[in-house]
Amino acid sequence: MKNLKDILYQVSIHQVFGSTNIDVNNLVFDSRQIEQNDVFIAQKGVSVDGHLYIDKAISLGATAIICEDFPTDKKEGITYIQVADANISLAIMASNFYNNPSTKLPLIGVTGTNGKTTIASLLYQLFKKAGYKVGLLSTVKILVDETEFKATHTTPDSVTINSYLDKMIDEGVDFCFMEVSSHGIHQKRTEGLVFAGGIFTNLSHDHLDYHSTFAEYRDVKKQFFDALPKSAFALTNIDDKNGDFMLQNTKAKKKTYALKTLADFKSKILEKQLSGTLISVDGIEVWTKLIGVFNIYNLTAIIATAELLGLEKLEVLTIVSELESVSGRFEYVVSEDGITAIVDYAHTPDALKNVLETINDIRTGNENVITVVGCGGDRDKTKRPKMAHIASQLSNQVIFTSDNPRTENPQIILDEMELGVSPENYKKTLTVLDRRQAIKTACKLSKTGDIILIAGKGHENYQEVNGIRTHFDDLEEVKKCFNQLKN
Repeated sequence: MKNLKDILYQVSIHQVFGSTNIDVNNLVFDSRQIEQNDVFIAQKGVSVDGHLYIDKAISLGATAIICEDFPTDKKEGITYIQVADANISLAIMASNFYNNPSTKLPLIGVTGTNGKTTIASLLYQLFKKAGYKVGLLSTVKILVDETEFKATHTTPDSVTINSYLDKMIDEGVDFCFMEVSSHGIHQKRTEGLVFAGGIFTNLSHDHLDYHSTFAEYRDVKKQFFDALPKSAFALTNIDDKNGDFMLQNTKAKKKTYALKTLADFKSKILEKQLSGTLISVDGIEVWTKLIGVFNIYNLTAIIATAELLGLEKLEVLTIVSELESVSGRFEYVVSEDGITAIVDYAHTPDALKNVLETINDIRTGNENVITVVGCGGDRDKTKRPKMAHIASQLSNQVIFTSDNPRTENPQIILDEMELGVSPENYKKTLTVLDRRQAIKTACKLSKTGDIILIAGKGHENYQEVNGIRTHFDDLEEVKKCFNQLKN
């Protein structure tokens, strides 16, 4: 148990009803999970207001309530604490509850539209290979050194973040690499954390279902760098037009990386193949298994971060040549007939364009590029026609199909995508509602040498339809199709 007064250290409190000098068990923001002597934090969410569940939380055993609005009917024996912002309060309390674990190891945050998972995951790989104990908080998985946990959000809630960081301290972890999403920043999940460094990848069209404008989306990302301490570093992709913007008000040490312009850390692409890329870093040639210009940006950020954290350049470049691509990121398999299938998480217009340009860059020109792509339901609708336009422009054949429709009608999603197809590209497109059937169709249409891109879901091993998740793995499906073609 922890003393509530200690947990409230540095929380902005308006007023208190009852005593803060009480012992409590856990911090809980979902009333269904309340147990005896817990603290319930009533947050005002996007769709649910936690204040409506205060009485339920008390009935289940909560002895303290953190809220922005005091209830009119306050119960004797219960402590009520009115705060300015319940989200910020929860984050600070979570850090205090777990004895501020982010101050006890270097925590590096990675933010931007694309590349967060790749950079965080490859930094984990690199530092493991360099002999360190490493932690990872990512979209794909959470790792406490070598113990794996399932990830549910790009940036988990603040209680979960601090509980894993606390586990990392117990395991003697030396470094932790963490994806930081715009949702996580906006919802104050990273408040109370002390970052030793921040990395900006790039900024493009995404999450405009949540952020009302691109400017708001950009400004939320910038808040992460504004909050970095003087002791930290802020590493930004200076080739991106928003790279300088992220550094404007940061107190951290400003560092840049690039492929095109002058920067503190710079790489140059020398040769591109489907099996990898030859690059030059400060005049040293390095072969990497990673493919595509976007991945060389990621790799340059990784090299820069490793050096900023004290690793020797030659050791870093040696390990870089051994790094394996991340699950669902330009992951490919080749059939016995010589058909290449690439599975990639590309679910934004910019990411899809990057992947297709990479494919077109390394192809000989005789093979066809067949793209299978959809768009998620209950998400930003404005990117649907844009993604369809990009897919039909940069592919020989496109099959529009379901992604994760969630609660939306999948046919309506596809209809909205098709509005982005130029008249000259109509003949290239097919619509196959069932994703499994769409992948099978792509395999049947392909011949030796062709390249199939299956975009949008990447590492995900489920499909969500009408709120129900069933097992579905793009890589598994295309392997089955290749086996069927063989037989």
